[in-house]
Amino acid sequence: MSDQKKTALVTGGSKGIGFGVAKTLLKMGYNVGITSRKLQAAEEAASELSEFGEVLPLEADVRSYESQQQAVEKLVNQFGSLDVLVANAGIGKFGSIEDMSPDDWNTTIDTNLTGVFYSVKASVTELKKTEGYIITISSLAGTNFFAGGAAYNASKFGLTGFSQAIMLDLRDKGVKVSTIMPGSVATYFNGNEPDDKDAWKIQIEDIGELVGDLLKMNPRTLPSKIEVRPSRPPKK
Repeated sequence: MSDQKKTALVTGGSKGIGFGVAKTLLKMGYNVGITSRKLQAAEEAASELSEFGEVLPLEADVRSYESQQQAVEKLVNQFGSLDVLVANAGIGKFGSIEDMSPDDWNTTIDTNLTGVFYSVKASVTELKKTEGYIITISSLAGTNFFAGGAAYNASKFGLTGFSQAIMLDLRDKGVKVSTIMPGSVATYFNGNEPDDKDAWKIQIEDIGELVGDLLKMNPRTLPSKIEVRPSRPPKK
């Protein structure tokens, strides 16, 4: 390990946006830890990513604070520091309030909102040491509500507000916070199988590039909330 290399933790980094972000960070010279609820998924992704740099696969569930603490501890033990947290892990449960079960509601809120709180809370002490960066992955659904989105909208509206509040909490400690709010992204989200039909969507490497741009920005400047959408969506 080089003492000069920085380290990033990407939650939900085994596929989708998290995978794209991890790949970008590795190409930028970061050591990267990626988490998944299933260690095998994290290990398979790490094997694919390893050609770009050093990757630590971690089994961790954002719905457990203890699990997030353990992930951060393992990462710091491996690489020596934590410089960037990308709180990406998330799910989508959609349906009318008449049909939504309490379990679907709780799972969505626990993953998309409370899970980010746990990831940030577990990381903040180490990030203060390095004057690091927290990047949360919210959604355009964090400001735009839609039918069938009660749980998802609530989680992402909450995440956007949470991210902006902790930005104010932490900026005088030297820790920067930004939230990225993507529209349609070509991922496996909500049962989708990415293929040619998704060519018009934001691609995972585009979100990775955006994360990279944030990290390269002069530290005097803080883009706190970034909306990003497909430039040419299909006409309805």
